[in-house]
Amino acid sequence: MSMMKSVFVFAKAQVSAFSGGIIDYLIMIACTELLHIHYTISIAIGGIIGAIVNFSINRYWTFNANQSNQLPVGKQLVKFVFVVAGSILLKSSGTYLFSTMLRLDYKITRIMVDILVSLGFNYTLQKYWVFKKHDTVSKTPQATELKG
Repeated sequence: MSMMKSVFVFAKAQVSAFSGGIIDYLIMIACTELLHIHYTISIAIGGIIGAIVNFSINRYWTFNANQSNQLPVGKQLVKFVFVVAGSILLKSSGTYLFSTMLRLDYKITRIMVDILVSLGFNYTLQKYWVFKKHDTVSKTPQATELKG
């Protein structure tokens, strides 16, 4: 993959993450401030809804992961669920730790943690594991004979 194409995919992934993140963040604030749910639980609720948005954008736009050289959507979704679960755990515990240790409002520490998790965890796992392009199997006579 060329450097320019890599930068373009990364930029698209950030747009996708931002879109899902805004929805996630607003739901977190609504659940915490309006429904009086503890922010660590609100992060999980927002994270699930934001993840649905993020998966859809990444599958069809960012990584073009609906092509023939991709895993079927069901297998991508299973992998994505593991990434989301890890992401929610990191965001929830990281926000709690930073809020407690730094004595800052959860809305501020959440943004700090989101940036770290988004770049270091989510993007990497989505690009190289969830939506990874697979080599297409060639239909040579030898390959056909091996399959039986």
